[in-house]
Amino acid sequence: MRVWLITVGEPLPIDEAGDRLLRTGILANLLVAKGHEVVWWSSTFDHTRKKQRFDIDTSIDINNRFRINLLHSVEYKKNVSLRRIINHYGIARKFAIMAEQEQKPDIILCSLPTLELSLVATEYGKKKGVPVVLDVRDLWPDIFLEMVPAWGRWLVKWILRPMFKTAGAACAGAAAITGITPAFVDWGVNYANRARSDLDREFSMGYCEVPPDQKDVMEAEKFWEKHGIRKDNSEFIACFFGAMGRQFELGTIIEAARKLKKQNRSFRFILCGSGDNFAYYKNLAIDCDNVVFPGWVGAAEIWTLMRIASVGLAPYLSVQNFTMNLPNKPLEYLSAGLPVVSSLNGVLRDLLFTYDCGVTYANGNSDDLVSILVNLYDHPERLRKISENAHALYKEKFIAEKVYNNMISHLELVCE
Repeated sequence: MRVWLITVGEPLPIDEAGDRLLRTGILANLLVAKGHEVVWWSSTFDHTRKKQRFDIDTSIDINNRFRINLLHSVEYKKNVSLRRIINHYGIARKFAIMAEQEQKPDIILCSLPTLELSLVATEYGKKKGVPVVLDVRDLWPDIFLEMVPAWGRWLVKWILRPMFKTAGAACAGAAAITGITPAFVDWGVNYANRARSDLDREFSMGYCEVPPDQKDVMEAEKFWEKHGIRKDNSEFIACFFGAMGRQFELGTIIEAARKLKKQNRSFRFILCGSGDNFAYYKNLAIDCDNVVFPGWVGAAEIWTLMRIASVGLAPYLSVQNFTMNLPNKPLEYLSAGLPVVSSLNGVLRDLLFTYDCGVTYANGNSDDLVSILVNLYDHPERLRKISENAHALYKEKFIAEKVYNNMISHLELVCE
C-alpha cells in the first residue's frame, strides 16, 4: 500500500536526539518494515518546543519508502490561542494544494485533531476515490466547552459552530473511524451521524519498551545524580512527565508534597516537562525542597527515572476528553512496572481497578493523595504486587508493536 499519514504535533524522526516517537511515528516505521510506502504529512512547527523546524515547506526522505512532508504555517506560543487556530487553517490550506501534486495514495490515516486537516483530507478522499480513516485522538471541538462554566457553554458552542460543523463533515466523510478507546470511536461515529460499522474500531495507544543505548543510560544516571536521585536512594520517588498545561492538577501534587514534608516523610516528587504553567508551578513549590523541576527530559532520562521511581503520577483533570480517554503517560508507567497514582475518573480509573495496577485519588484532594502515598510507602509488598500487575498488563495489552501491527492489518482491510 501507499499510505498517507496526516498528524501534526508528534515528534518526528528528524527531531533532536532523545525525542521518542509516538503513535504515528511508530506506525510509520512498522508500515515501512512491512514493505508499504509511507508519506507523513506534518508541520514545520514543533508543537512541543514551540519553534519552527524550517522556515518554508520542506520534504525529507527518511529512506526510499518513507518521506515526510512538512507544511509551513505561523508559530504560536500557547496551546489555546488564536494563532494556533490560524496555524491549523494554514496547514490545511497548504495540504489541499500540495496533495494535488503528489502521487495518489491507496489509503489515508488522518488524526483528529486537527479539524481542518481532517476535513480537507476527507474531501480529497472523496474527490480521488481514496478511503480516509479518521483516528480520533482528542475530542475537538467538544474540549473547548469544558473550559468554560456550564452556564456559558451554549454561547461558546454558538461561537464555535463552524468548528462543530467541520467535525461533523469530516467524520461523515471518513470511510472508517478509529480511536484510542471505544468511547472515542463512538464519539466520531455520532458526529458522522451514522451507525457504527465493523470498520470502526478502537486501537489503544501503544508504548515501545526498547531500552536506550547503555551510553545514554549512563549519561541519564549522571543527570539524575545531579538532582540527588540515585538507584540506591531510599526515598519514595513519585515521577511525572508531561506538558504543564491546564489539563493537569499539579497544584494538588505540590500541596501533597508540602504536607508530607511537614510529616518528615521521605518522599520526593520529580515533575518533568515544560509548558504554559511551568513557571507558575515552580514558584508554587518554592518552599518544597522535596519537589524537583528538571524541565524537559529525553527518552533516556525518562526510561532511567521510571526504573528508579516508586510510582508514576497521572494528575489529570476529570473532563470528558480525558475520562473517555486512555492517555499515553499511564501506559508509559505500566511499561516500566510503575504503579499509576491517578486523579482521573472514567476509563483509566476502571482499568487501574480491574487490573489492580494503580490507585485513584479524588480530584483536587491533596489529603486523599497523601493517604494513598503513605499507604503504599508503609506496605512495600503491596506496592511490589501492584508493580508486577502493571507490567503484566502492559505486556498483555499495550506493547506498541502488537497494537500498531493490528492497526496496519485494519488499514489493509479498509483498503480492500
